This record gives sequence, C-alpha cells and structure tokens, in this order.
Amino acid sequence: MTAIPTRLATPTRLSWFSVGVVAILVAAALVTGALLGPADIGVSQILGEVLSRIPGLGVESELTEIQRDILWSWRFPRVVLGMMVGGTLALSGAAYQGVFRNPLADPYLLGIAAGAALGATLAIVTGLPAALLVPSAFVGGVGAVVATFALGRTMGDRSATTLILAGVAIASFLTAATTFVQQRNSESLREVFAWILGRLSTSGWTEVALLAPYAVVSTLVMLRYRRTLDMLAVGDDEAASLGVDVNRVRTVVVLAATAGTAAAVAVSGLIAFVGIIVPHAVRLFVGTSYRVVLPLSLLSGAGFLVAADIAARGLMSPAELPIGVVTSFLGAPFFVLVLRTSRRNL
Repeated sequence: MTAIPTRLATPTRLSWFSVGVVAILVAAALVTGALLGPADIGVSQILGEVLSRIPGLGVESELTEIQRDILWSWRFPRVVLGMMVGGTLALSGAAYQGVFRNPLADPYLLGIAAGAALGATLAIVTGLPAALLVPSAFVGGVGAVVATFALGRTMGDRSATTLILAGVAIASFLTAATTFVQQRNSESLREVFAWILGRLSTSGWTEVALLAPYAVVSTLVMLRYRRTLDMLAVGDDEAASLGVDVNRVRTVVVLAATAGTAAAVAVSGLIAFVGIIVPHAVRLFVGTSYRVVLPLSLLSGAGFLVAADIAARGLMSPAELPIGVVTSFLGAPFFVLVLRTSRRNL
C-alpha cells in the first residue's frame, strides 16, 4: 500500500475557532449588506423585523410597510443570492482543485463560463423573453461540460489531464462562437456585457428559488466526497490502491460542481476568481485537507461575495460597479500572493 505523502498530514477536523471566525465574518457581511441602501433602516429595526416573524416571541416590528417591502423584496433576496452564489462557486472551485489535483483549477475549467456566455448571448441577441435568459445560460454551461466529457472520451483516456485539455479546447471554440455572435449583433453588446461582467440584481426571491435546488444538492454531494478528495491527492494509481474508484469519484464530483456552478452563473453572470481566491485563502490558514477546505470554502465564499457586492454598490454610489469587476481587481494581487507563498503552502 502506498503511503500518503507528509504534505497531506494537515488538520482533518474543523476547529470551532476556525468556524467561529468565519461565521462572524459572514454575519458581519450579511448585516452590512442588509443595511446598505438609500432607505435608512437600522440594525435594531432589522433585528426587530426578523424576530417579529418568529411565532411566539411577541416582538413587534418598528418598520413601516414601505421599509418592510424594501427589506424583504430587495435587500434580503440580494444578500441571500450573494451567499448562495459565492458559497457555490467557492465550494465548486475547491472540489475542482481536488479532483484535478491542480491548485489553479476553478469552476470554469471545463468550459462552463464559455458555454453559459454563449447561451446568454444567444438569448439576448435573438430577443428571447427575459425569463429565458437564465435557462439559456444554464443549458449552455452544462452543454459545454457534456461536450468536454464527450471529447475526452474520444481520446481514449479518462485522466484528469485529458479532461482539462478537452475543456480548454471546448472553451476556446465556444468563446470564439460567442465573439462572432456579438460582432454580428453589436446593438446588443451593452446588454450582453452587463450580464457577462456579473451582477446580483434580483426581482424578489425568483433567482434565489431558481438557484436553491441546484446549490443544495450539489453542495451535499461535494461535501459527501471531501474525505475521498484527500485520497485523490496522492495520485490516481495510489488512490485506486486505497480502494477509491477514481473515475467514478471524479465524474460524480465534477457533475455536482458543474450543476451548482452552471446554476450560479445563470442567475449572476460570470463572476471571476471566487473559485480560486477563497479556497486558496482557506488553505493558507487551515492547511490542505479537503475535509476542512471544502466546508470552510463554502462559508467563506458566501461572506466574500456579499462583501464584494457591498464594495460594488458603495465604491461609486449611487452608480454600481459590476461585481465581476470587483472580484477581478482582487484576483490579480491575490495571485501575486499565491506565487510568493506557493512553495510553502501549495
């Protein structure tokens, strides 16, 4: 039996301190996100409104009907959507890095971003109803990954390297197709780029309801395999000698991450770097074991994207930056940090 390398001898259990710190940061981001907006609603008023919805407490809300509508129809849905998108992208990024043993892998590795962009672009330029934009982006993202797997199978090799190369080829082709469509429909470029650059604008709880089933199921599946990902880190042959069905595990985890990522991208657009920044940051503080990295990436990703949305809304108020621009600005310096610390931590 092959011995597991010493670099995997990192904490394999979540510490209450780590969970507590992340939970406090996430809670702070959530409260700040709910406070941000032109309508003046204080922390105590928000707390009173939430408690008033709990039967048996007897707490009365201090909010007016208009304030209550703003809170429940606009602010809370946006914050919850940010949590779900951020958590799903970060968790999917960590899972991809585990199954491909590549610390620079992200949720868009197998062409999801390119496929979703093509689907959304086609929906916009053909004048489809706005309600069909999300399904079009979702089908495009999932279709790209299916094409990647199909191409990988034709090469006669189901290894991680083959899938990555197939994903690069599919993503390049779909990106070229998207660019062609955009050039042929220049009058729609503004709307297309508004989607591509990412946003968390909501129309009530509709987007949250669309994303929730995919996010919940994909999250449960990925967390179910967090211990197995530690075994995959030693290599395919070594993991197989430990009793792991490598191809099955890789397929299941990739499909789960794909479903969650495609749904997140469909409702929020292409928000870059979340799937790389958050898992790396978690590793820097708690080690490389996926038993720890995956659940903390989920929590940290939720707080990170809500914080990025706060920056997107506040930096140029009353105008709003695309949230993808904010995460991209954070991504470049973070990669510098990763390069400086890679020999010690990756």
